[in-house]
Amino acid sequence: MASRRPNATVSQVLIACAVLLVPVVLIYLWFSRVPDPTPRPVDWQPVVTLAKTEAPYPVAVPENLPEGWTVVRARWTPAGEPGLNQQPAVGDTLQLGYLTPDQVYLGLDQRNTDPKGLIAAASRATTADGESELAGVSWQRYVSDDRRSRALVRSDEQSTLVISGDLPYEALEAFAGTLA
Repeated sequence: MASRRPNATVSQVLIACAVLLVPVVLIYLWFSRVPDPTPRPVDWQPVVTLAKTEAPYPVAVPENLPEGWTVVRARWTPAGEPGLNQQPAVGDTLQLGYLTPDQVYLGLDQRNTDPKGLIAAASRATTADGESELAGVSWQRYVSDDRRSRALVRSDEQSTLVISGDLPYEALEAFAGTLA
């Protein structure tokens, strides 16, 4: 007499599938998580000290920023030295990058040559958008084509300074007011 196997019920099949699939799904979810990038603060003082020593222009840096601002980028590149893209720097260039307390990036870039090139390289803002008057100094306003990014630009015979970010002009102006 042949032995008969009992037929599996639908619920038994579903339970077996769940036992096999649930661990696979959990393992997939665990290993496919992408952690939030944590910005790493950088020590900007030595970079600014070197820039103040070597720059042929007065270096502008903020003083007394409110609590919660973090410097995440600091770079001094003398003219002719390799820059961020490993191309020789067009001029003596200071680059500082800050995260606001709301985690929005704000850049400060200063260079003694090629103002148009600096504006293009430092910001997405390419269209002139009026001007701001801060402490008796005129700053040119620029905005990106999508109107998301803005920049304030101050140029004189010694250097061009660009403050840029995805912030309203009022926030860029407040930052510019901290420069010494």
